[in-house]
Amino acid sequence: MNQKIIAAGHICIDITPVFPRDTKSERISDLLVPGRLIHMNGADVHTGGSVANTGLALKILGADVQLLGKVGNDAFGAMIRDLLAGYGAGGLIVDDSSSTSYSVVLAIPGIDRIFLHSPGANNTFTNSDIPEEALEGAALFHFGYPPVMKTLYENGGRELAAILRRVKEHDIATSLDMTNVDPNSDAGRADWEAILAAALPYTDFFVPSFEELCFMLDRERYDTLTARGGDMAEGLDMEADVKPLAAKCLELGAKAVLIKCGTSGMYYRTAGKDAMARVGSRLGLDAESWASKEGIQPCFRADQVLSGTGAGDTSIAAFLMAAAEGRSPAQCAALAAAEGACAVTAYDALSGLKPLKELEERIASGWETM
Repeated sequence: MNQKIIAAGHICIDITPVFPRDTKSERISDLLVPGRLIHMNGADVHTGGSVANTGLALKILGADVQLLGKVGNDAFGAMIRDLLAGYGAGGLIVDDSSSTSYSVVLAIPGIDRIFLHSPGANNTFTNSDIPEEALEGAALFHFGYPPVMKTLYENGGRELAAILRRVKEHDIATSLDMTNVDPNSDAGRADWEAILAAALPYTDFFVPSFEELCFMLDRERYDTLTARGGDMAEGLDMEADVKPLAAKCLELGAKAVLIKCGTSGMYYRTAGKDAMARVGSRLGLDAESWASKEGIQPCFRADQVLSGTGAGDTSIAAFLMAAAEGRSPAQCAALAAAEGACAVTAYDALSGLKPLKELEERIASGWETM
């Protein structure tokens, strides 16, 4: 594939302490006790965030990728630049006045991940950080994680909408991903329905998780599911819980929606032919074959589960890569689910990646779904 894809937005360094595989605890409070010494098996240190996870996954899958993220001129920033150089990738903005974003990822076996996150330079990312020359020749622009980028969710999402509108003016297809919102943060107090109303008219592929989207568009339902405890996406009723959210996204202007629903699978839905024809033409998407489609894609059974870190991001990479190569919505969703099942077999987002052709062969051979 020789089409240029831009992966822009949030980037950080992920530090994941590795718990022994025989660690067993149903509640984090049973394990992380003040004063207790816990022996670990080292730590995995990798780039994180949408730019690194989705961007590098696209590059590994064969895309011509331009990365656009912002870091500080500090030790963590130097680590990120060195790690990206190992993949032959660059394009980062270095801001002397900001620190580099980092996350400490607690991936305890049997417990959902916990992130200790510092947004750093991501909080100052603006439309002006995207150089005009970077957009030249691009077919697809993917932006990730505005909920942890302050300039992009404040003022009703004005800056986010400006970025996507500018890209669309270059006839480039756009993709937008979210991340979980802390209800007690400034982002949690933002009006996300208004932000999406501003951004989705300029969004061709909207690829959030159910939890993220439920928080943004149906807070009452989100609070009910949160009070239930456990994995919010487990045992979802696609008809009652997920489809109305997808329909709302299309009403707000998105052309195609892929909602990641954890162990419940994925749900995709696309707008009509006229709307799909307005996807950036540089991508070469067949509007007729993408028009008015919907479906549920079950999860494929993973060979092992070590960590879910970045699994959603790599799923998106597979979905976008498959779309750029001319596959149907159903094929794109299947490859997204398959890549996600591979991603969880490693502690980081990239080590478990498999080529799309290999995934297609395994699916054709009867890969078991959950």
